[in-house]
Amino acid sequence: MKGRLQGKVAIVTGAGSVGPGWGNGRAIAYRFAQEGAKVFAVDLNEHAMVETVERAKEAGGQIATWKADVTSGEAVRGMVRACVEAFGTVDILVNNVGGSMKGGPVQLDEADWDRQIDYNLKSVYLGCRHVLPVMAERGRGAIVNISSTSGIRWTGSAQVGYASAKAGVIQLSRVVAIEYAARNIRCNTVIPGQMHTPMVETRLAGQRAGGDVERLLAERQARIPLPFMGDGIDTANAALFLASDEARFITGTELIVDGGMSARCG
Repeated sequence: MKGRLQGKVAIVTGAGSVGPGWGNGRAIAYRFAQEGAKVFAVDLNEHAMVETVERAKEAGGQIATWKADVTSGEAVRGMVRACVEAFGTVDILVNNVGGSMKGGPVQLDEADWDRQIDYNLKSVYLGCRHVLPVMAERGRGAIVNISSTSGIRWTGSAQVGYASAKAGVIQLSRVVAIEYAARNIRCNTVIPGQMHTPMVETRLAGQRAGGDVERLLAERQARIPLPFMGDGIDTANAALFLASDEARFITGTELIVDGGMSARCG
């Protein structure tokens, strides 16, 4: 059976993971490869992509890796050039790099604010900046940007830099969608909620629960109306739909993947 992305070339940034399992980027790269895309997987940490490559190949997919700092314009330009050299074009871009730092405007110092904006928002701008000319030349393309429910709701802790940047991703996506609609380029946003990804065990538990993973998971689950927590595959399935021709008439919008959390009052 023909895959939903058969023959398409997809750049996926943040395609590694901080630990074993389904981080969002790894899951997206895997599902895209599984559905027939040629995946150009990008991460600053090459070792973090080893499992990504293994899983993609097990699924029968084609995948190449590239090391890049996506907060650097020169690095992103090189990333896009390398993808075109490897696979001929770019049909799909998934801007997935991101990460949070706790603290409101008083607690989060200016340097950390700048880092949060660069990491979570500038990286998306740069990906769009350097991929859009390639897509525009061919007269088609799909961009999927990964935001967060922190960009639309208070989700349990003050993380003003992250929340502001992720809100910016949503509006950036809308602007790109309208500006490039006439060129048959779509741009949408996936908004994951509090997913159970490797990030929970490796970073968030230490930051927010004194290293107690089970406590943090319980706190996060208590905010979710559905009786289970999603993972990276749920994020990936949403990105897959928006990148595919099934979403050909969908642009400038958001797909929330949070088990009902953001619809809940209180």
